[in-house]
Amino acid sequence: MRIGVPKEVKADEQRVGLTPAGVMSLTRGGHAVLVETQAGAGSGISDEEYAAAGACIVYGPEEVYGEADLIVKVKEPLPSEHRLLRPGQVLFTYLHLAADRRLAEALVERGVVAIAYETVEAPDGSLPLLAPMSEVAGRMSVQIGARLLEKRSGGRGVLLGGVPGVPPAQVVIVGGGVVGTNAAKVARGMGASVCVFDVNAARLRYVDDLFRGTVTTRMSNPYDLAVALREADLLIGAVLVPGAKAPQVVSEEMVAAMRPGSVIVDVAIDQGGCVATVDRITTHSQPTFVKYGVVHYSVPNIPGAVPRTSTFALTNVTLPYVVRLANLGWREAALADPGLAKGLNVVDGDVTHPAVAAALDMPYTGLAG
Repeated sequence: MRIGVPKEVKADEQRVGLTPAGVMSLTRGGHAVLVETQAGAGSGISDEEYAAAGACIVYGPEEVYGEADLIVKVKEPLPSEHRLLRPGQVLFTYLHLAADRRLAEALVERGVVAIAYETVEAPDGSLPLLAPMSEVAGRMSVQIGARLLEKRSGGRGVLLGGVPGVPPAQVVIVGGGVVGTNAAKVARGMGASVCVFDVNAARLRYVDDLFRGTVTTRMSNPYDLAVALREADLLIGAVLVPGAKAPQVVSEEMVAAMRPGSVIVDVAIDQGGCVATVDRITTHSQPTFVKYGVVHYSVPNIPGAVPRTSTFALTNVTLPYVVRLANLGWREAALADPGLAKGLNVVDGDVTHPAVAAALDMPYTGLAG
């Protein structure tokens, strides 16, 4: 099979879909890998490294998309890339379609087979291809929040961990999944006072055991969340419903009641956001806006700020799936792995993931239908 790795075109996105190690695994298996020139530059990977691993370096996206049977990316294709997709071509990347009807319609129109990293499941129901980027985003969210709390960034001028005689910052994390627990690890490590909210009591027990009681856990409900946010310095939005649009659990009234100079980092923005006042997507170059005196950060590709770490972490988990897709073809690979089949969001003009179809109010077609 011919596998294509294009250079990412999303603003400030420096990750790349495959590392040289991944290229070597595929080429030694008899597959051809086409890598667009400078695709890995932002992650510190040169064309020469790819070529040494067996890749063919090509000089534009038209060549990659025009010749490859399987496209391996990091982020969703932007409108400039839609026209390059062709019927029957397999696209393997993060899609987050529940928050992007325009992209879903384009994939349907182009007749591609679109497999979303974020809805592929492991046998235990976890999301193995989302997990490493959720780990990065969760840890980064606290670093970002700590920086934005500095006065020069518009924050309250609060040190996350405080100092002797001065209390630490109050960090509220909404969602106790992979993003939330990784955010809690960094926030606790920096000395902050941390409270994690979740709707799942079993998950809260896990968080309590993990942190041995050093992190407060609360059942998520509008009353208790509103009370906590009035005293919060930093809010991390970490809500996830696989494949679906994130529910807005933090209302505009809650944000309006927060203290001036407090900070919100909505990690759920790539699924539409879980904070009502996050009404726009921001970028790494222009990451924040202020509403009700609260600094909002809503960059959808947080891991892109540390592209080398993120690229290698992502390829560690995606490569086995890429190899299976290349060896078997998408249909046989999906039949052999029900978890991979759950990654199929669009197939030959049909939306094939129920949560995506429901979120976008588009017809759903089961794979057997």
